[in-house]
Amino acid sequence: MLLTERQINLLKAIIEEYLDTAQPVGSSLIVEKYNVKCSPATVRNEMARLLSEGFLQMEHTSSGRIPTSSAYKFFLEELMEEEELDVLQEVAMKQKLWANRYEFEKLLRQAVLALSEITQELALATTDDGYVIHAGSVNLLDHKEFTDENTIKSILHMLDRHEALAKIFEKISLVDDGEVKCLIGADLEHPNLEGCSAIVAKYSVGKRKGYIAVLGPSRLQYQRIIPSLRYTKNLVEELGGSW
Repeated sequence: MLLTERQINLLKAIIEEYLDTAQPVGSSLIVEKYNVKCSPATVRNEMARLLSEGFLQMEHTSSGRIPTSSAYKFFLEELMEEEELDVLQEVAMKQKLWANRYEFEKLLRQAVLALSEITQELALATTDDGYVIHAGSVNLLDHKEFTDENTIKSILHMLDRHEALAKIFEKISLVDDGEVKCLIGADLEHPNLEGCSAIVAKYSVGKRKGYIAVLGPSRLQYQRIIPSLRYTKNLVEELGGSW
């Protein structure tokens, strides 16, 4: 479907609202809050078209709509504007990692801790010799998506098994161009993670290779987390290459 300008603006508003509130979005709210130059009835009609094309879905009995994986992918490719990482955050992270620049495992551990603190999400890293380092798993409990016991169990299962994460991330290496990648919903190919996303970057330090990632709900704050993850990955490669 080739979206019209009005549909694109509407979809962007719905996604941004849902990212902020985690609440289904209704037509009246969009008109009132986002200064849309059309009536709630017109917005409802456009939302119905976006729903039929797979960009929106209904959540239970709510009259509002929520974005689908297709909507988030469109947002990432066409609409998102990355936020600049605060200079003070960059300096603070580098200071935390600096003391461990000659001990790679400690460096990676500190990087994961710092990334979790900045993003307020679950951060993790894998190594090519089979280790998984993670921090911030308690942050999952801040998201309504993780009130489901099966979802939490699936995530904890992955964190305990390097091979499960390797299976998910290996597709990144096939198309890796040094950039950050986003795996959304079905891309994760893991049971009970349909409402989740992983933002992933591949690192390489000498002969050491692996992945650094942030895992959370599909409505992650991509515009903020992607630059944070990219900086973390670059910092690990920079400081890890000190020896």
